[in-house]
Amino acid sequence: MDTSGVGVLDKAATVLGALESGPATLAQLVASTHLARPTAHRLAVALEHHRLVARDLQGRFVLGPRLAELAAAAGEDRLLAAAGPVLAALRDHTGESAQLFRRQGDQRICVAAAERPVGLRDSIPVGAQLSMLGGSAAQVLLAWEEPDRLHRGLHGAKFTATVLSGVRRRGWAQSVAEREPGVTSVSAPVRGPSGRIVAAVSISGPIERMTKQPGRLHAAAVVSAANRLSDVLRRADAS
Repeated sequence: MDTSGVGVLDKAATVLGALESGPATLAQLVASTHLARPTAHRLAVALEHHRLVARDLQGRFVLGPRLAELAAAAGEDRLLAAAGPVLAALRDHTGESAQLFRRQGDQRICVAAAERPVGLRDSIPVGAQLSMLGGSAAQVLLAWEEPDRLHRGLHGAKFTATVLSGVRRRGWAQSVAEREPGVTSVSAPVRGPSGRIVAAVSISGPIERMTKQPGRLHAAAVVSAANRLSDVLRRADAS
């Protein structure tokens, strides 16, 4: 491992790096960092105090909200900067509320939204934490994961491995009453420069308007919006 010469910072960076791949128990953290158990625990708890690390519902360590706040404050989060107009255009085109989700541990976080201004709508405020066990955005954020993380994510999920295979084949997902009765949604992946899925663009609304096959109506528009955001990240990386 490349070291800075400041041991405690190097070890803290190792802990954060280990959590980049997903939630970890203390035992898993020890195994992946090769730190002594008391050292790994002390560093993880100290990082949690500063909100650089958090806990999920199972008590596992995950990356904390302070990291996203620092990235946004530094002006590095080009995705969020571009999301507003893209989601607004998607909302106007489809007539449904549009959102951008990122995964954090066992949750997905709404990081940007453009709500339908009038009439019956599915309102998901920025900052809302939703389950990874249901909904088209959860499908998208899980479908391209490594096999072991994918299979762990299916435990308790309202969708199956076969459904996720279809998501990968089509390049988009749909859900009908998975997250909430009467609500349907369509989502597509946003990819970072390396091709890794970094977010999901979604629209959601009532089944009465979006039907039980919402992808037939709106998949093309959602995929187009997601591709626009992927292009923003690709151009930013090339500049």
